[in-house]
Amino acid sequence: MSDQVLMDNYLLILKSTVEVYVHGTLESSNSDVRSLLKECLDDTMKMQADTYDRMTEYGWYQVNNVEADTINQTLTKLQSQSINSNDTDNEDNSEE
Repeated sequence: MSDQVLMDNYLLILKSTVEVYVHGTLESSNSDVRSLLKECLDDTMKMQADTYDRMTEYGWYQVNNVEADTINQTLTKLQSQSINSNDTDNEDNSEE
């Protein structure tokens, strides 16, 4: 297994772990547990950033810039879906 594959898998694991720590931190009702989870979250995010930086140095993680037209098309589509969803919600509520 190549170093690139190992680092890619490691980055994916770190991203997943961040999600777990975020949810745990948000849902914890005990301040000591919340504090510990927040500390783990911060440490894991630092590891993720360091791993990302190292991978970009080696050219193993490349971020492609998105054209402004593509962003605008996506925004228009999402806004249209939101408006249509709101119209449907309003129709459902008016039937009650």
